[in-house]
Amino acid sequence: MAVLAAGLITPARASADGENYLIATDITFAPFEFQDKNGQFVGIDIDLINEIAKNQNFSVTIKPLGFDAALQAVQANQADGVIAGMSITDERKKVFDFSDPYFESGVQMAVLATNDDITSYDDLRGKRVAVKNGTEGATFAESIKDKYGFTTVYFADSASMYDEVRTGNSAAIFDDYPVLLYGIAQGNGFKTVGPKQQGSSYGFAVNKGHNAELLTKFNDGLNNLRESGRYDEIINSYLGKGAAETDNSFFGLLKSTFPILMEGLRMTLILTVVSIAIALVLGIVFGLLRVSRAIWLRAIGTTYVDIFRGTPLLVQAFFIYFGIPAALGFQMSALTAGIITLSLNAGAYMTEIVRGGIQSVDKGQMEAARSLGIGYLPTMRKVILPQAIRTMIPSYINQFVITLKDTSILSVIGIAELTQTGRIIIARNFQSFNMWLIIGIIYFIVIMALTKLSDYLEKRIVK
Repeated sequence: MAVLAAGLITPARASADGENYLIATDITFAPFEFQDKNGQFVGIDIDLINEIAKNQNFSVTIKPLGFDAALQAVQANQADGVIAGMSITDERKKVFDFSDPYFESGVQMAVLATNDDITSYDDLRGKRVAVKNGTEGATFAESIKDKYGFTTVYFADSASMYDEVRTGNSAAIFDDYPVLLYGIAQGNGFKTVGPKQQGSSYGFAVNKGHNAELLTKFNDGLNNLRESGRYDEIINSYLGKGAAETDNSFFGLLKSTFPILMEGLRMTLILTVVSIAIALVLGIVFGLLRVSRAIWLRAIGTTYVDIFRGTPLLVQAFFIYFGIPAALGFQMSALTAGIITLSLNAGAYMTEIVRGGIQSVDKGQMEAARSLGIGYLPTMRKVILPQAIRTMIPSYINQFVITLKDTSILSVIGIAELTQTGRIIIARNFQSFNMWLIIGIIYFIVIMALTKLSDYLEKRIVK
């Protein structure tokens, strides 16, 4: 519970003298940022920001998000800065203030190692090409697609982009060449085709007009690292080594990733249990409003249900985590936003479960109790609800299962639940099939256990 309580606290902001900063990143962009087999955040970007922080005598807290979410977190002042292999462009300069460039990138095309049909851009005509949101590779692909007659399809993370080609749905990918070469070195089954194109520079960024002191410290620290030779050591440690010798078999992966997966499962269960408990309270409150005799109370209940059943959970998560804090000028932790999102969403469905349970009780029960002089609320509490609960149990457990699966959507705001943990691992080892199989089995075991619990509780209550 201490861990949960800590997660609910608003994330730390930079102190008055700027000694601690919250840095957003995309943790699925090896070799710039990823999670190693011990669960530590590593990579060129991570090592650089940590070394610069040490050099400039400040500290950082790494906030792992997807690339798009990382940018939104900085814009919403939910993070002080972002380092995520981010290209410095004129468009982004309108929104962010950038550091001096810390890496000169480039773009290259890649296809499956077994593909001998595509040898140049001309061979892409009529085909699909996979790219990642916001990357230099995506920008370059867009700039030449009309000339060479191919279409682009976008993905939020590198692993999904590569899988798109493995499945045969797309013919090639365009990616930042260091990321591409690192993946090939790890045995992802691709090969480079065509020349390396000149790309943009990577930069560290802060929200425009904010954290100028942090930007200055980053630049000063970067210059010091370059002069000392430490910068070259970091770059070479990731781009100069070959494929890792690891056991990527099903059981090898299960053994090496099990502790990290269990951490992800723990977060999934925390989110589910806390959210469904709050949702039950919301469901009872708004469920009673939905069956109230007062029109205005029914209207309140109906409005709540319509809003949260009528909008996607993903939109709700973004609005609660990015939209509300940005509009009202405060910060909210990802865990808090995730629990609020799931609770409100599941609460809307629980409201309908409660309403259906109440209405399933014969109306004569209410009439008989009222004829004996028992008030409406006591009748509802002592007569109607106890009978309604029996019919609600299966639906309640079903909503529990749905909420458990819905936690995977919260990866978009940086919560490392089970599905996001899998994405992070795949970004490191590129073993999509085996990893998703392992994660699917874990979900299946947990959900089957909940189903059996539902059957047991239903039988006990009926008796």
